[in-house]
Amino acid sequence: MNSLSYLNHLPHFPDPKQALDDPNGLLAVGGDLSPQRLVEAYYQGIFPWFNDDDPILWWSPDPRAIFTPKAQPLNKSMKKYLRKTQWRYTINHAFADVIRACSEPRLTQQETWISTNIQEAYIQLHLLGKAHSIEVWDGNQLIGGLYGIAVGSVFCGESMFHRQTNASKAAFAILNQHIVKHGFKLIDAQIMNPHLENLGAQACPREDFLSSLKQLRNQVIDNKAWVAQEVCFEF
Repeated sequence: MNSLSYLNHLPHFPDPKQALDDPNGLLAVGGDLSPQRLVEAYYQGIFPWFNDDDPILWWSPDPRAIFTPKAQPLNKSMKKYLRKTQWRYTINHAFADVIRACSEPRLTQQETWISTNIQEAYIQLHLLGKAHSIEVWDGNQLIGGLYGIAVGSVFCGESMFHRQTNASKAAFAILNQHIVKHGFKLIDAQIMNPHLENLGAQACPREDFLSSLKQLRNQVIDNKAWVAQEVCFEF
C-alpha cells in the first residue's frame, strides 16, 4: 500500500508512482512553493493543487489528461467563428493578468485553488523564464488566456479563462499553433474534466506519461519561443 509523504521532513519528492489511489494521485504534503521546488516537481510529473485552507498538496494522478499538439486543433465551425472576430493574440504580454483572471471563481464555484500564494509563486517562475501565458484581446481588453510551465518539449497547462464566448478555445488553439512551430511534443493537462475532453484531451496511464516526460523533459527549445510577441491567427 502506498503512503503519503510529508515534504517538511524530505529534501526531495518521492517517486510519483507512490501516489495514493484515493484520493487519486495525492503524493505528498507540505514543503514550499519556491521556484526550485516547483521546477523539480514539474520535471518529475508532479504539480501542486490545494485550497487556501489546506496545506500544500502535491499530485501525480493516474490516468493523466494529455494532448498531442496540433497546428490546427479546432473544428471547421470554430475556425470560421474565430476568423470573424477582430481578436488579437499575444504571448507573455500579461502573465500576471492572466493568472489573476484564471483565479477568479467560475459561476459553478464558490472558491478557487489559485490562491495569492500560488499567483506569486508562478509569477516568479514567469520572471525566471519558466512559466508562460497566451493572451486573447478584444481591442485593449483581455478576454481570454491560459498559462503553464515549459519543461523541455512538454507544455504543462495550468489553467485557462474566458470573458467572451470561445476566447479560451482561441487561446488553446494559439498555444497549439505556437508550440508545434517550436517543436513541442506533448501538452500535459493534468486531470481530465469535461471541458478538456471536449477540447480533445486523452486519458494517458501515469506510467506512460512519466515515460514520455522522461524522454522529452531535457529537449532544448529555442529560447526565442517565449519572447513576448504578438502572433497571427493561422488556422
